[in-house]
Amino acid sequence: MDDGMKKLKEYTIQFVGLKTGIHHYDYQINDEFFEFFEYDDFNHVDVKANLELEKKPNMLVLRFDIKGSININCDVTNEPFDQPIENSLELVVKFGEEYNDEYEDLLILPHGEYELELQQYIYEAIVLAIPYKRVHPGVEDGSLKSEMLDKLEELQPKQKETKEEEEEIDPRWNKLKKLLNDNK
Repeated sequence: MDDGMKKLKEYTIQFVGLKTGIHHYDYQINDEFFEFFEYDDFNHVDVKANLELEKKPNMLVLRFDIKGSININCDVTNEPFDQPIENSLELVVKFGEEYNDEYEDLLILPHGEYELELQQYIYEAIVLAIPYKRVHPGVEDGSLKSEMLDKLEELQPKQKETKEEEEEIDPRWNKLKKLLNDNK
């Protein structure tokens, strides 16, 4: 476990020694980064995280820009594919009595704190950039061939027919439509 802690040291910024103004940090995020979080939803990760840190006299403003691709499995076919991702995130760091990270875009650090750990923010920005529904581009344009898709296709026409039948079954809807149209 100690080994993992060392590896993520690069995501810790000691802001105390920084001059007022803007500082840039670039991170290359790979599979190891997610192993640290024990997150194994991704097959492969290739993402760049750029951070612009602005040090002001009484606070820090951090802007993260995340861009790259993540190989994940399709929800429909379970086939792996590369999902391009892009996200940006802004975080304001202020100083107060005690540590508080309850706010989405504001972090309160206790007075006297001299460093800031960024890995959690980068991790969240990447995970949140993944679409809710993970669908292989080949599913949408029809170029992907898989057993799963063939099975789904077999089921497809039946579903459509039942919908049309339902519409025909219930004549009340037609009466209702007629009433609505007559009132216009």
